[in-house]
Amino acid sequence: MFDKQTYIGRFAPSPTGPLHLGSLYTALASFLDAKSQQGLWLLRIDDIDTPRNIKGAAEQILRTLAVFGLYWDGAVSYQSQSQNYYEAALQSLKRDQMLYACQCSRKTLANDERCYCRYKSLDLSIPYAYRVKTAALEIGFKDQLQGWIDDNNREQVDFVLKRKDQIFAYQFTVVLDDHLQAVNHIVRGYDLLASTTKQIYLQMLLGLSMPNYMHVPIILDSQGFKLSKQTLAEGVDINKPERLIYKLLGLLKQNPPVELERTSVDEQLDWAIRHWNPKALTNIQSVKV
Repeated sequence: MFDKQTYIGRFAPSPTGPLHLGSLYTALASFLDAKSQQGLWLLRIDDIDTPRNIKGAAEQILRTLAVFGLYWDGAVSYQSQSQNYYEAALQSLKRDQMLYACQCSRKTLANDERCYCRYKSLDLSIPYAYRVKTAALEIGFKDQLQGWIDDNNREQVDFVLKRKDQIFAYQFTVVLDDHLQAVNHIVRGYDLLASTTKQIYLQMLLGLSMPNYMHVPIILDSQGFKLSKQTLAEGVDINKPERLIYKLLGLLKQNPPVELERTSVDEQLDWAIRHWNPKALTNIQSVKV
């Protein structure tokens, strides 16, 4: 078991395609934050959403991280190996009467119609999702870069923990995975900031400790769109990793010296770990390529 004071961070990509620049940017930030504090950096493959997985993508992600010198500590974890753990936690919430069945369609909810299944008696022979009951709680946390974040002025919405297709939802699995791996520092993209209060709510319900959060800027393309698989962002070029690491250090506002561009990836990472300054990203939500 790890010492409670040990920094334990993680990177958790989904195997839905190759790593693009935005993913590598986040990976580098989380790696540097962990290693600058003599911590552990774990790797988890978030492969629970099986319809979206692409064959061979997980192996490609591992090879890409290795090319860029981003080596993880310990064995790689796979969400698909934790199904029984998720189900046990779901049943615990069900016993506590914190869940209800929902048969709303995406189309219904997309039209700004609220789910009222919580107050209905449903025919459970028809496929249904499980939603968690939320309450009007004041949930807030201090993000290391974005400051104090709260959900006080937003309407509380019951959210899905297990979908109609029997796949566990991201909000649920990420909380359980991080607890299972004893993760206490989470560095991820600003686009996930809005999900954090939901995850803290689940931590409260399940009696789990809350990790420290740092949401780094997302990378935008020349058109102002977030780099993602949905916007067809291309996989990173692995042929000249030292050039890309140097570029990413610049996008992370680390001001790498010019001479560092001509050094090896190992030398670049060594410099970056010793000079890591996340405060340079304070209150920044996005950066353009």
